Amino acid sequence: MIHELRIYHCAPGRLPALNNRFETITLGFWKKYGIRPVGFWTTLIGDSNQTLTYMLEWESLAERETKWNAFASDPEWLAKRAETEAERIIVERIENCILTPTAYSPMR
Repeated sequence: MIHELRIYHCAPGRLPALNNRFETITLGFWKKYGIRPVGFWTTLIGDSNQTLTYMLEWESLAERETKWNAFASDPEWLAKRAETEAERIIVERIENCILTPTAYSPMR
């Protein structure tokens, strides 16, 4: 099992729009493609309160590649994402890393 940690840095004031997009649009597409979210977090104390951090769970890198690429190229998803950004951009920058558990990690 591997986990993917993603941090979305929003344009000023656009975190509510990103949260709304995840709740009303993105999660439905993820369900369609079998993408498994572990959790979502906003920053209470830290560098910026305009970030959304989330984690996904994958069986393998191959599973990630297949499912993420299918989701990312879905024409309906691309259209919905464009609609939510018609007024202005939501996410300015994305950080992404793939994590593998240590031998002593309680989460595997």
